Order: sequence, then C-alpha cells, then structure tokens
Amino acid sequence: MFTGIIESLGQLKSTRREGSNLHLTLECDFSSELKIDQSLAHNGVCLTVVEINDSEYTVTAIDETLKRSNLGDLQIGDEINLERCMAANGRYDGHIVQGHVDTMAECLKVTEKDGSWEYLFKHPAGHENLTVEKGSVTVNGVSLTVVHSDPEHFSVAIIPYTHEHTNFKHFKVGTKVNIEFDILGKYVARMLAQREG
Repeated sequence: MFTGIIESLGQLKSTRREGSNLHLTLECDFSSELKIDQSLAHNGVCLTVVEINDSEYTVTAIDETLKRSNLGDLQIGDEINLERCMAANGRYDGHIVQGHVDTMAECLKVTEKDGSWEYLFKHPAGHENLTVEKGSVTVNGVSLTVVHSDPEHFSVAIIPYTHEHTNFKHFKVGTKVNIEFDILGKYVARMLAQREG
C-alpha cells in the first residue's frame, strides 16, 4: 500500500529482456536500505526488488505491466518517481494508492501559472476510468487532486516542490504517464454498472 507521496527520484541505469519480462536496474539514494522481495512503486507501479548490487537494485516488470504502463518506454538515464510501501505506523499524507496502474494517459497541455503548473491529460474512456473534481488521482505515482474533469480528460495542478522533486518537471505535450484511478471510485462505478446491467 502506498500514499502517492514521492520519496525520491531513481535513475534508470540499465534494462534487460528475459522472455516477455523486462528487468530494470536503478540507482537511488536509499538503495542500500532495500531488501530482496521488498515492494516499491516506480512511476506508480508496484514492483518487487529481485537483486541488490551496491548502490543499484533491480526489479522485474511482466508483460501485463508493460502493456498498462510507461515502464517499457523508459530510456537509460530517465528519472523515475519512487515510493516505498507505507509503514503501518505512518500517516496517509496522500490517498490510498495500490500501485496497480489502470492505464496510461497522454499529456495534452502544460500551463505555467505564476508559481504553479497545470497539466491536462487525456485517458481512455470507460466506466471505471473516472475522475471527479476535487477527487484524487495518481499520476506517475504522485497523489494529486483533480482540478477539472470530464469522461476522457482531467487536469491537476502542481506546486513548485512537487515540480522540482518528481519527474513532472520533464513532462511535455505527448508525454505518456501512468494513471491509477481512485480505488473507492472504481468500486462504486463497478457496483453501479452491475446494478444497471
């Protein structure tokens, strides 16, 4: 379980294919604290540490993960938003984030607003792919509040701290990002769809 509060940025050092799996090796400032079999969110995707080597560690993304996320598009040197699982005695500073990415969205517009930034994203329509204004959404692992919402678009606003300490600073028109819609909203949408169907 995660909260969507990014702990650090990791840098992709290498990748290796093994069948349909992709092994990603990263370096970050807490690599030495990690343990084998530990879960971390990478751009919002929960992956398991399978190898540790000094300041670097390796995780594996399976084919299903690569189809639903932007991990397969990453290039060597890219910065990746990282969050370790929330400790049982921690605070929920963001919202409930599972690390199970629903889909990718495309950045359509970046607007600088005199001290903040607003990002507009387009995502596939669907009864469970929903946002509501002032509700929560996770973008590349970052817990955010929705500013504007319609069935295929939503926007979020970023404060300077988030801009500087996440990979949002690299987003531009056309950037593909990982989206996890609010789990409570998804359950409500599923129950309503079943009732109507």
